[in-house]
Amino acid sequence: MDELSGPLGEMLPIANIQDPEFEAAYGEPFSRTLDLNTWQPSENLLELYERLEAEVAQAVAQEDRICKVIRHEVFPRIAEAPGAPKEAGVYQATSRDLERVHRGLLFNGGVEACDGISLVHDTIPLTITQIGVALVAYNGQQGTWAHRLFRRDLRESVADPVNEALTLLERRNRREGLGLEGNRLSNLARRGIMTYAERAILLHYSQTRWRMGHGSPVPLELLSGLWAAHPDRLQISLDLIAGLIAYRRFVFVPSAPAARELLTIGHALKPLEFAILRTLETDIDRLLQAGPYWGAVRTKLERFGAEIGPQVIVGLYRASSAAPPYVFYAHVDCACEAALIVLADGVLQEHRGFPMLLDLADTVCRATLGAEAFVPSVQLAYAETGQPFRFLAERETRHR
Repeated sequence: MDELSGPLGEMLPIANIQDPEFEAAYGEPFSRTLDLNTWQPSENLLELYERLEAEVAQAVAQEDRICKVIRHEVFPRIAEAPGAPKEAGVYQATSRDLERVHRGLLFNGGVEACDGISLVHDTIPLTITQIGVALVAYNGQQGTWAHRLFRRDLRESVADPVNEALTLLERRNRREGLGLEGNRLSNLARRGIMTYAERAILLHYSQTRWRMGHGSPVPLELLSGLWAAHPDRLQISLDLIAGLIAYRRFVFVPSAPAARELLTIGHALKPLEFAILRTLETDIDRLLQAGPYWGAVRTKLERFGAEIGPQVIVGLYRASSAAPPYVFYAHVDCACEAALIVLADGVLQEHRGFPMLLDLADTVCRATLGAEAFVPSVQLAYAETGQPFRFLAERETRHR
């Protein structure tokens, strides 16, 4: 087959689309992006690499300049910001601090970490959702929990087969109106159940002095969607969060927080530095302003934000020069000790700086309750019916 060297027909001219925001962010007009004459054939990839190196070098140089300004201008003002918590400021941890945490808490099992996983196997007759959670410590203690949800569009018996078929078709046609994504429990609802289970296990099953979680102690998933749909349901999640905050000795680290401005400040930290910035009250207020909350639900959240928000701090830490900074959340009375725990755990992975105990929880969860165990068990169940391939999605039968 001859290699194609160009378009088969004449390319239509691209209108000069004005999009100042796009151009300011990407350095080229939107019309140029759509103009295939500006695209590089695969044999000219060297030019793409040169552009890539130049863009990365310029971006890193700009970040370094900004970091210097943040250290000199922003850091001294953190403690003076309106509503700043009592421990607000930037701190430098020492190797002696980390050794104390390693010996006194982490390696003797004084900290347990919890992480979860959720999986969906979607077929026409049945959609299976599996949610699993693992709780681990460095002294070898661990536990795993799993729950499966089985969704069918029609469970009740219908005497008339025609009516049964019509009812089934009608229900599958209106699934989108039930807050579902196709045949699935919505991603937000699924994450909410997993997030609830993680925090409930940390609060009720962990027996250690310190508890470490993934994400935020006041996660959006438990304040919206499935939970905010009814005041009584919302109260369940609020009670759980309040119980965890009342315990005080907790620390949470998210993988990728949406607040990129916080990470920009974090990049100005030196290795083994941490900063305590503000409380969570501002974030809850922002959520109330942006979200569709009314009536009893809004009243509950306003009361919750006023009571719980000031008790949780938002901080940053950086474990090594090779690692990025991370946001952490802790109780206002235990903020510095919580920062030392995530720093001490983060230095065990110099290239990542992320708490290794959370990575261990994730590994245990995936090894025990991940796709490699879940999907084959579902496929075997279909094979037992004599229909091993009929309901499988195309990607499940594709040769890899």
